[in-house]
Amino acid sequence: MSSSTCTLSIDCGTQSIRTLIFDEHGSLLAMEREAYEPYIEEHPGWAEQDAQVYWDSLERALTRLRKHAEGPYQHIRGIGVTTQRNSMICLDEQGDPLRNVILWLDQRKASIIYRPGLLRTIGLKVVGMYDTVMKMQTEGACNWIKEYEPEIWERTCKYVQISGFLHRRMTGRWRDSTASQIGHIPFDYKKQRWAGPYALTGRIYPVEREKLVDLVSPGERIGAITDVFALRHGLPLGTPVIACGSDKGCETIGMGVVASDAGSLSFGTTATIETTCTRYLEPLKFLPSYPAPIAKQFNPEVEIFRGFWMITWFKEQFGFKEVQEAELSGISPEQLLDQMLDQTEPGSMGLMVQPYWSPGLKHPTAKGAMVGFGSVHTRAHIYRAMIEGLCFALLDGKHRIEKVTGTTMKSITVSGGASSSDHICRIAADVFGLPLHRGSTTETSGLGAACITQYGIGTYESVRDAVGAMVSYKDTFMPSEEHHRLYRRMYRLYGRIFPSLKRIYRKMGNITEYHEF
Repeated sequence: MSSSTCTLSIDCGTQSIRTLIFDEHGSLLAMEREAYEPYIEEHPGWAEQDAQVYWDSLERALTRLRKHAEGPYQHIRGIGVTTQRNSMICLDEQGDPLRNVILWLDQRKASIIYRPGLLRTIGLKVVGMYDTVMKMQTEGACNWIKEYEPEIWERTCKYVQISGFLHRRMTGRWRDSTASQIGHIPFDYKKQRWAGPYALTGRIYPVEREKLVDLVSPGERIGAITDVFALRHGLPLGTPVIACGSDKGCETIGMGVVASDAGSLSFGTTATIETTCTRYLEPLKFLPSYPAPIAKQFNPEVEIFRGFWMITWFKEQFGFKEVQEAELSGISPEQLLDQMLDQTEPGSMGLMVQPYWSPGLKHPTAKGAMVGFGSVHTRAHIYRAMIEGLCFALLDGKHRIEKVTGTTMKSITVSGGASSSDHICRIAADVFGLPLHRGSTTETSGLGAACITQYGIGTYESVRDAVGAMVSYKDTFMPSEEHHRLYRRMYRLYGRIFPSLKRIYRKMGNITEYHEF
């Protein structure tokens, strides 16, 4: 261990915070996980969390990490933070929370505060973005707080992501990474800086500039940990905290995707496909590429909201038998759900799912659809069709990204909860018709943060060099040509579902008075 240069990754997610020690070769030497309830729901659709939960959980995890991994712990030379996106905190002048965090899962709606003038309205409608702009501003937590808790907003010194909160507590600095600024905030994604008051994001999320923290590029220093934090946790005085990025961005780096000839699939609650490129591009027109955790680069991304959350939905609605059997057998219900994929054939006997369980920003009126039902179909077919539909949606995202980058993806990687299923990974490889790589560690966001931190402390000359030395793959799933031919034909039909139904979705919303905003 004497020759190892170790870094500490802090990965703060919706359900737990993880403290991870990686060495300069990408080996995970130690980890402690502190779980907590994902959110507090004081009213239907709300999702909040006490910010102190994150800090207290971090301190407990660090205490255990120091105790159980004393050797690696002594060789920590830098710290990197990666957190969930679009979860916002109001802090006072001392850096203490004024109210609970409003999480990315929150469904409350603010009033529409910005109505563009006639010319801009016409322009937005012509490009199909008027409904999106209206929807986006109603989802801004800053707008809701201003409307319903004006006294809290008045007392707010800084309005920050969870990463900004943790950085403040560890270093005493009001600083955060540009690559963490993803959400309903006044950020200029193309220029990777705060937007001006007359920019569109500045108008729909009018946060005063003095309430926003200073931004630094990934790989640069946020600051050094305070002496108090260092002494309390046995870390060297002056240990640097390096700017990293959001969990999805770090996940992409941690899967080795540092150029646009590869794609990173995330099989999480929100399913995504991302790549990394040097230019600002928009796979979905007028929806931004996010800042990558590599300075001045971008992560073009397509999201499927409530993506692999659909497995939880299926389990709750149709998987009572598997849940009971899993409890008796001491295994996870998802392992038993995998058996349904063994019981069915590719194509699900003509059953197809369009997985818009929650509408995306580009399709704010969309609903989910299952088409092709027949008497032959069982719940096993529904489950397979659901997985296939998610893969079709991600494949559509791949095509959109390739169109704007001008580069064909030659391979894809996969991470996230559902990627632990070999069955789901094989289906994805067959749908994409490409080799699908699964990482040597499941802690890919933490590994991505470690790569950036090792670069930031000078171990490597670039993030790409760090990735080359630290990222490796455990499994590769090769596609079946026979299955891919079938899926290629089905995908052509999948692409016609939404155009055929979008007018019906809007009319259904008008009849039932059920709208997203």
